[in-house]
Amino acid sequence: MVENDLFKEKKLQQLQLSIHLIPVLGAIASVWVLNRKTSNPETEAVSRLAVRLTGGWLLAYGLLWFGGLQTSDLLSLRLLYLNGLLTSGYFLTCLFLIWQIFQGKSIGLKKKRS
Repeated sequence: MVENDLFKEKKLQQLQLSIHLIPVLGAIASVWVLNRKTSNPETEAVSRLAVRLTGGWLLAYGLLWFGGLQTSDLLSLRLLYLNGLLTSGYFLTCLFLIWQIFQGKSIGLKKKRS
């Protein structure tokens, strides 16, 4: 029995886009897509967003972690606490964007016209 699911391709596209937004690991798939340059514009836009989110998080995480190692106990605790909040925010942002994709909503990836 052959099933003709008109939404199958859309579901597959949503799954592919959500893979790019998996925290930390999705950046690897995103870099792969950006290097190949053979995908559609929407996938490239989500990949760029995923790489920017992960890169920003890694930079801030590293700076806060290194700052926590170099300072006194009280300031170190505050920096590491802020680091935990930042990481939680990054993970929740990625999950929210994945949720938006599966809801079929735009995640604000429109290019600016110059």
